[in-house]
Amino acid sequence: MHRLVRRIVARNPGPMTCHGTSTWIVGERHVAVIDPGPDDPAHRRALLAALAGEVVTHVLVTHGHHDHSAGAAGFAAAVGAAVYGFGRPEAARTVSVGAGHPPFLPDQSLADGEAIAGPGWTLTAIHTPGHASDHLCFALDGEGVLFSGDHVMGWSTSMVSPPDGDMGAYIASLRRLLGRSETVYLPGHGPAINDPRGHTEALLAHRLAREAAILAALRAGNASAAAIVPTLYPGLAEPLVRAAARSVLAHLLKLEADGVAERLQGPEEAFRAVN
Repeated sequence: MHRLVRRIVARNPGPMTCHGTSTWIVGERHVAVIDPGPDDPAHRRALLAALAGEVVTHVLVTHGHHDHSAGAAGFAAAVGAAVYGFGRPEAARTVSVGAGHPPFLPDQSLADGEAIAGPGWTLTAIHTPGHASDHLCFALDGEGVLFSGDHVMGWSTSMVSPPDGDMGAYIASLRRLLGRSETVYLPGHGPAINDPRGHTEALLAHRLAREAAILAALRAGNASAAAIVPTLYPGLAEPLVRAAARSVLAHLLKLEADGVAERLQGPEEAFRAVN
C-alpha cells in the first residue's frame, strides 16, 4: 500500500461488493477519508479506532450508492468534518442510497477538476459518470494513485443500471481515464489494480464486445433485456440475473441514442435494430 494511504474494509461482503466496501484514509495526522461505507456502527467504530489521535479534515464520497455513502453523515458528525461529493444530481436522476435513507446530498459540492488538500497531500476530483451520474474518482496528485470507486474495479465489471446509470457516459469515462497517467488504481471493492491502463483497456473492449453481441441479438429477434440475458449470460446465477438485465438495458439505451436501435411501442422496454 502507498505510504500515504490506509484501508479499512467494511463487513458488507456480497455478490455486488466483493469482500466489502473499502474506506480509504489519505494522509497522516490530518487526513481525508474516502467512502465511509454503509451505515454500520461496527464499521464506524473501526474507522474511529484507526483514526485515534488524528484529525479528519475532509470526508469524500465517490458516489451516492448506499454501500459507499450511507455512513457518511454519521461518521462526519463523529469527527466534526464536512462531507464532499459531486453534488445535487438532476431531480429525475437523484441517487437513492437505499431503503430507509434519503438521497445522498453532500455538505459541499465538488466540481470536476476541483482540488482539496491537507498536509502533504492533494486530491483532485474527476467526474466519471456512468455507474452513477454523480460518480467521482479522486487522483492523489504527484503520487500516481487514483481512487477509482466503482468506476474501475479489479474483481468485477461495474453495474450500469438506468436511469441513473448511463452506458454511453460510462464508456466515455473509461476513455477519459485512458488519457491519464496514474500507475495504480485503488477501487471501492476488491484488490488494487497495478496495471490500470491495460485493465481499463480490457474493460472498454469488453463493453464494446458486449454492445456488438447485444446488437446481434436484436437483429436475431430478441427484443428485450429479459430475452437477451439468457443468450449472453448462459447459466448465470439467479441473484445476478437482474443486474445483468439492467446492464443489457443500459446497452440498449446507448444503441438507441447512437441511432442503431429504436424503441418499440408497448408496456415492456423492447427495441429493434435499425438497418
